[in-house]
Amino acid sequence: MTLDDLTPPPGLKLAEALPPNEARIAAADAAARHWDGSEPGSVAIGGDAHKRLTAAMFRETFNPYKPSIIDWPKMTPEATERLVNLPIWDIAVQTEDKAMMRMAAYARSLTDPDWHDAITLNGWEEGRHRVVLSNLVQAYGIPLEKPPVYKPPRDTEWAYLVTGFSECIDSFFAFGLFALAKRSAFFPPELVDTFEPVIQEEARHILLFANWLAWHRRNLPIWRRPWFELRVWAVWVFLAWERMGIARGMDEGGKPAKGQDNNFTVTGSKAVSDVEISVPDLMALCLAENDRRFAGYDMRLLRPTTTPFLVATGLRVLNAWRRLRGRQPAVA
Repeated sequence: MTLDDLTPPPGLKLAEALPPNEARIAAADAAARHWDGSEPGSVAIGGDAHKRLTAAMFRETFNPYKPSIIDWPKMTPEATERLVNLPIWDIAVQTEDKAMMRMAAYARSLTDPDWHDAITLNGWEEGRHRVVLSNLVQAYGIPLEKPPVYKPPRDTEWAYLVTGFSECIDSFFAFGLFALAKRSAFFPPELVDTFEPVIQEEARHILLFANWLAWHRRNLPIWRRPWFELRVWAVWVFLAWERMGIARGMDEGGKPAKGQDNNFTVTGSKAVSDVEISVPDLMALCLAENDRRFAGYDMRLLRPTTTPFLVATGLRVLNAWRRLRGRQPAVA
């Protein structure tokens, strides 16, 4: 797959074929991270202004980088081996494939132009992530299994909920692991910097999902809300079961996993850093990075809360226990 195989949403401005200059890169990066909407005053969650604000955020923070112009840095044999041995590449590529398909399918089911355009762009960006990963594995000779053929989901809302909540979980931990990799210089800084816009893009994706979810809940007829909340709970149960299954060494289909780790985002600190870090300290780092990633966006937009709340609550309990035992609390 190349970027040309993906059809961008109408009006999308992509980077030129030639590498952009440093000033253009810096301007696009800053615009993707710092944004305040033009909607006046406070914004009621679930209202038209909330919808417009969310859609404008996603549209106006679009970063027009083009995977075909990424200049993959040369690495030492040791660094290349560490990269090749990360147990994530098959699952990472397959996850982007599924996310692209599921978001495109859900967007096609929507009649509201704001949500349709935003989620269509979200799906397109997932496809771009897939292209970035494909180019990376080709550049460094990382072997991949033949990807499965995915069928469009019959229940598009369920598929979008699963993808959205899954990204909220995975991105939260990925923020911390990425910061750890950057601190440790375990991989070349040029390689880490190459992935920076992709990581920030994930923050935009889950910011969009969190605000769509809140808006959708408020605009459902009262009689449909209990069923929707049951579906949300079912998604969380499904995701917990999926991750427990893979933690036991099984893939998503119940078969033995082949060395790929879908729990890498919560177990992978040793794979991205040679710095010893405890789980509580890593969780504190994830919380700090989560706050930093969202700090530049209009404060009237909702942030994803469930995973940060659960981790922060567990960390408070653990820190209280540490203090009782005379040990230092976890810090980012």
